[in-house]
Amino acid sequence: MGSEMEPLLLAWSYFRRRKFQLCADLCTQMLEKSPYDQAAWILKARALTEMVYVDEIDVDQEGIAEIILDENAIAQVPRPGTSLKIPGTNQTGGPSPAVRPVTQAGRPITGFLRPSTQSGRPGTMEQAIRTPRTAYTARPITSSSGRFVRLGTASMLTSPDGPFINLSRLNLTKYAQKPKLAKALFEYIFHHENDVKTHVLTEANYMAYFIIYCFCLLSEEKMLTYNDLFSKALDLAALSTEHSQYKDWWWKVQIGKCYYRLGMYREAEKQFKSALKQQEMVDTFLYLAKVYVSLDQPVTALNLFKQGLDKFPGEVTLLCGIARIYEEMNNMSSASEYYKEVLKQDSTHVEAIACIGSNHFYSDQPEIALRFYRRLLQMGVYNCQLLNNLGLCCFYAQQYDMTLTSFERALSLAENEEEAADVWYNLGHVAVGIGDASLAHQCFRLALVNNNSHAEAYNNLAVLEMRKGHVEQARALLQTASSLAPHMYEPHFNFATISDKIGDLQRSYVAARKSEAAFPDHVDTQHLITQLRQHFAML
Repeated sequence: MGSEMEPLLLAWSYFRRRKFQLCADLCTQMLEKSPYDQAAWILKARALTEMVYVDEIDVDQEGIAEIILDENAIAQVPRPGTSLKIPGTNQTGGPSPAVRPVTQAGRPITGFLRPSTQSGRPGTMEQAIRTPRTAYTARPITSSSGRFVRLGTASMLTSPDGPFINLSRLNLTKYAQKPKLAKALFEYIFHHENDVKTHVLTEANYMAYFIIYCFCLLSEEKMLTYNDLFSKALDLAALSTEHSQYKDWWWKVQIGKCYYRLGMYREAEKQFKSALKQQEMVDTFLYLAKVYVSLDQPVTALNLFKQGLDKFPGEVTLLCGIARIYEEMNNMSSASEYYKEVLKQDSTHVEAIACIGSNHFYSDQPEIALRFYRRLLQMGVYNCQLLNNLGLCCFYAQQYDMTLTSFERALSLAENEEEAADVWYNLGHVAVGIGDASLAHQCFRLALVNNNSHAEAYNNLAVLEMRKGHVEQARALLQTASSLAPHMYEPHFNFATISDKIGDLQRSYVAARKSEAAFPDHVDTQHLITQLRQHFAML
């Protein structure tokens, strides 16, 4: 007869090996036999938390609720290099939109898809308030020596079909007096239940509650109850901080995280600063920098990162944070320098390698960019985006033997139609480069088949139609591209040029003004506007 491992030790082993579902199921079986087993209760809470845990440092998405309830005002005309909200305030050190495409916010397209850009915007107010957390991250766990069965209270009892923890029955004051239990409970409430709101109604909360109340009246939906709207995590953190006599920096960081998720950035700033005075931690520097970025104070965030580097020299996350801010401020030269510093500390940092490679590609250095993308391939990164970039670098570096092979592999690895559309779009550019207009036409058509909202494909297809003499069809395609991507200057300029050639001066002038707004330094647009104004002056 083989000896069986003690259930709690087996569950702990599952937890250490990141088999969280098996750990939670085993803890559930133990709780059915001994409902007051506090160790099993804590372990299950931690397992459920880790299944949906996401590092708050890297997640920063602005939902509908944040946009509607934002009370922070920014300068309408900020000084150059001091704002992230207003595009075009700092255009130094990087290629122009004529070379490097930009996003709808006016920022250059980066070489790395960051967590804040992976998910779409919430569709409703309720989705924005309670955004599910589904990403995973590695996180060290606290170890405890010995196995002691501690009995809890009746509030720990759970029903088989109901939630694991009934938050409405918890006596937070009692839990706050047990630090280890309180920390596990807080993380469960914060990450698993996404419940951060407090019972204490401030002036801002009164306004938010009133707006949501009016929203429910207008939409004739059921009003959220008081307990549904305002709940436990912040209360637990505040009580635990009070119990520790305001000497535990960890709880101050958690209160700051709650305030940040509530959009109360100034209150979060105070908590993070207080935590830094007690204990200087890298995570606290990163959280405080997130607050300053949300307040549109990139210079303050940069100074904070540099203070953190004085305390933690060579810290990769701080260097990467500085590089990201410089990149958002369009200061590509400084961003590249800091990404290179990141690589000096961590030569396998995927984001730094990808961003440096992208910057070299758009700086007309495809051979150097090819080295960085090959490095990613050697590291085991094998996806559609990387092979797509490799194909483009090989083509512009005149290594034609690898170009089509890379694109073929990219198409085979495409996970959705949007990725396939980008590959076909780039193949269209390759066809234009070798002078095969019919192949380019087919590739752009295939890009539109896969993604009907691909504005760049519409624009390039219109250019090919114009070369064939199909003026009306080209104008229709350019109008579609302009409506899909008003931030791009090319469709507006091309439409203005075609309209000018056929004598439609008014529409040409309107489109040229839109092109100038999207790219003020475009010389051809300025010449066209000057020419049109001379025509209008002669009338």
